[in-house]
Amino acid sequence: MKKITIAVDGFSSTGKSTLAKQLAKALGYVYVDTGAMYRAITLFAMQEGFISEKSEDIRSLVETLSTIDLKFKYNEALGFSEMYLNGKNVEKEIRSLEVSKNVSRIAELEEVRKKLVNLQKVMGKEKGIVMDGRDIGTVVFPDAELKIFMTASPEKRAYRRYKELLDRGDKVVYEDILENVQKRDYIDSHREFSPLKKADDAIEFDNSDMGLKEQFERIHNYALRVIEKE
Repeated sequence: MKKITIAVDGFSSTGKSTLAKQLAKALGYVYVDTGAMYRAITLFAMQEGFISEKSEDIRSLVETLSTIDLKFKYNEALGFSEMYLNGKNVEKEIRSLEVSKNVSRIAELEEVRKKLVNLQKVMGKEKGIVMDGRDIGTVVFPDAELKIFMTASPEKRAYRRYKELLDRGDKVVYEDILENVQKRDYIDSHREFSPLKKADDAIEFDNSDMGLKEQFERIHNYALRVIEKE
C-alpha cells in the first residue's frame, strides 16, 4: 500500500500531537511534533538569557542558531519520540508554561522558521509521516495527500492544557492558561512569516465537544480511505 504524507495543523492545545501520535502508531508511520522543535529553541533562548518575560536579545539567538542541534529519539517505554536539545532530553522542560508563554515570540522569527522548515522537509522526503504544527499543510508539505486543520474553543483548549499541567504536578491557574492560549492564537495568526491558517484543501475538524476515542476513529477511517485511493 502506498504511503502518504499527513499534515495536522491547527491552534494550540487542540490535541494535534495526541491525534498525530495515534495516527502514526495505527498506520505504522513516523510521527514528528514540530511544536517540540520550536519549544526546544525557545528553551535554549531562555537558558542562554536571550529571552525572558521582560526582555529579549533576538540577534544573539539568531547568531547562535547554527549551534543548536535538535533530534527526536524514540522511547520504547513511552511509545513515542522525545525531543533532545544538544544531546539532552528536554521533553519535560519544553512543556512548561514558561516555555509556552515565550514560544510564539520565537516561532515568528524568519530565521528560526527557515531552519526548522528545512529540517522538517528533509524528515518527510520518504513519506509515511504524520507531522503536526502550525504551518505543515501550508508551508512544509503543501502537497500532502491528507491535511487536517484542528480547532476548538479557547476555553476548551485552556481547560485541557490546565488539566494536563495539573496532572503533571505543575502549579498553574486556569485564567493564566486561557490568557496564554488567546495570546498565542493572535500571534500565530498575525505573524509575518508562515502565519497560522487553514489550507484550502484541508479538512477542518472542531473537537470542542468530542472525546479522544471518537476523534481518532473518525480521522483514522478517513485517512484509510485517502490511502486506498492513492
